[in-house]
Amino acid sequence: MENTAVSEQIRRLGRELGPPVMEGLLAILGDEQRQLVAKRPASAVDVAYGDHERHVLDIYGAGSQNGVSKPVFVFVHGGGFLKGDKGDSERWYNACVGRMAAEQGWLGIVINYRLAPDFTWPAGGEDVTRVVSWLKSNVVQYGGDADNIILCGTSAGACHVATYLQLNPGKADITGAVLLSGLYGITPLDDRDTLYYGDAAGYDSRKPLPALISTTVPLFIACTELDPERFQKECIGLLQERLQANHILDRSMLLSGHNHYSVAGHLGTSDTRLRDEISSFVSSVTGY
Repeated sequence: MENTAVSEQIRRLGRELGPPVMEGLLAILGDEQRQLVAKRPASAVDVAYGDHERHVLDIYGAGSQNGVSKPVFVFVHGGGFLKGDKGDSERWYNACVGRMAAEQGWLGIVINYRLAPDFTWPAGGEDVTRVVSWLKSNVVQYGGDADNIILCGTSAGACHVATYLQLNPGKADITGAVLLSGLYGITPLDDRDTLYYGDAAGYDSRKPLPALISTTVPLFIACTELDPERFQKECIGLLQERLQANHILDRSMLLSGHNHYSVAGHLGTSDTRLRDEISSFVSSVTGY
């Protein structure tokens, strides 16, 4: 159900990206999200999945449910390729997705990954690959089902999930992917993006769009009413490309009353519309 009062406050923040909008969002959602922190503490924090200091992840909702392993829901944060982290017990943003996953009866995983400009394409997709490999070998001890891993990324994180599919064509290591307000290769790079992807002239060989069009991994694709126009073009463009190629429309959503930052940042709150759609998608691909 939509929280119309909160949606109106978010609409007043506008569509631009930047610290003022993020600070406004944290103020709008902070009270409700902070109330949820104690209810769903992390089961394990800063678990290493690789050798770099940012190769760490937090786990929410560990333990099987009535003796049955849980689907594994992995969240990859955004941050324009240059910043961002998985959050913690003091900083609810991004960590809220792991708590939401645990509330749904899944094993929630929220990761850090290496950042630009020190690490450039395809570092993000390589790190997601490392996470999947680590989960395949280790998630059973936390009550997770290694055969039912769903990746979810927002903004830059969605790009990294897309790059995972690009780097691992034809592999069935994941059961589904949720792409929230990402960049897939529909629109040209901007200057900030080149710090990760490199020179725009070579982007055609690096963008994940061809792999996204051809992948057989089920996708759920979403953006928001208040996303900047570029992200909306990317979302609609990817849906169109996949519809033309595959003759079926993917599960998708245009989420009203939310912006680029709140698309993931509101998950777990009383506005359950996106959560419910993601839950239905996870159920459809995993059978849980």
